[in-house]
Amino acid sequence: MPKIILENVTKRFEKFIAVDNLNMVIDDRSFITLLGPSGCGKTTTLRMIAGLETPTEGRILIDDKVVFSAEDGINVPPDKRDVGFLFQNYALWPHMTVNQNIAFGLENLKWKKADIVARTKELLEMLKISEFGERYPSELSGGQQQRVAIARTLATRPKVLFMDEPLSNLDAKLRTEMRTELKRLHKDTDSTFIYVTHDQLEAMTLSTKVCLMKTGVLQQYAPPLTVYNKPANMFTADFVGSPTINFVSGTEFKAICPNAQFVKDGQNIDASSVMVGIRPEAVQLSETEANSVPAKVYSTLPSGMETILKLHVTSGSGTTTLTSVVFGDIDFEVDTKVSISFNPKKMVLFDKDSTAFIDGGKINL
Repeated sequence: MPKIILENVTKRFEKFIAVDNLNMVIDDRSFITLLGPSGCGKTTTLRMIAGLETPTEGRILIDDKVVFSAEDGINVPPDKRDVGFLFQNYALWPHMTVNQNIAFGLENLKWKKADIVARTKELLEMLKISEFGERYPSELSGGQQQRVAIARTLATRPKVLFMDEPLSNLDAKLRTEMRTELKRLHKDTDSTFIYVTHDQLEAMTLSTKVCLMKTGVLQQYAPPLTVYNKPANMFTADFVGSPTINFVSGTEFKAICPNAQFVKDGQNIDASSVMVGIRPEAVQLSETEANSVPAKVYSTLPSGMETILKLHVTSGSGTTTLTSVVFGDIDFEVDTKVSISFNPKKMVLFDKDSTAFIDGGKINL
């Protein structure tokens, strides 16, 4: 299976820089998610690797073969890169049955008829759509069309499968089911998957690595839990996680917890130079008075499995609003007074000026 390498890849559209000096290595059999807000360059990156978009600068290698080099004038066309592309709208042929849609690419490659029938049957069984072989796309649900599109893309056994927001047209329940199927499919096919999404939950649950981008610039490229627990900067911390992280200045946090110390490599850090990132699960309801902080419930959003609380904490620096997650079947009246404590293992420090993650920084309470 191929390793994909991007070296100093840049894409400009006149004066607009869509992707800026991107460097990354996509390992064999990995499931990489290109994540970020609209316009960050994730789809452009996907299209450049696939050969559907020509980079302005840089070099791309697939399986140790240079498929693009601005310096050497190399630009291998998409059909020679041995990749499959799954589009957002599925792009199924409406006048063809499911079997014909899946077989279409194989017929163009001049496969033997018996091999086409066998491969089509194999994919129908793999995607659990065997009973729909003679139906037309208009006779299928969105989830069934999704599976047909995946089957057709996998038919030619591409080394790399590209997916551009393939679940965005599905309802929430079906999207969750298809995430499970895609993760299983990745294991079963032993292929490299490269997946574009703006949904951080999809990125966190599906990926072996997340490539988070902002305005064409790579922010962090790491496994999902590393991105969550050690975000490279405040943008990354804010983008990944639901509910979103709380940000409090070091000075404000000291006003809430006067005994708090910010430390790196055994040395104290000035509170005025840091921002504190507090994951909602780090804000815990406290049964004891020791080390607890008084708070008032501003709003409550119970969902059965968990309840999201907005809390107001009043200190010498004013009122701070914090988001907390309480797990379990529990609810609170608005304006209820509670006591909270903080779990420093779910809190991170950032440099206030650069917004960069302070590696090795910790909070002593």
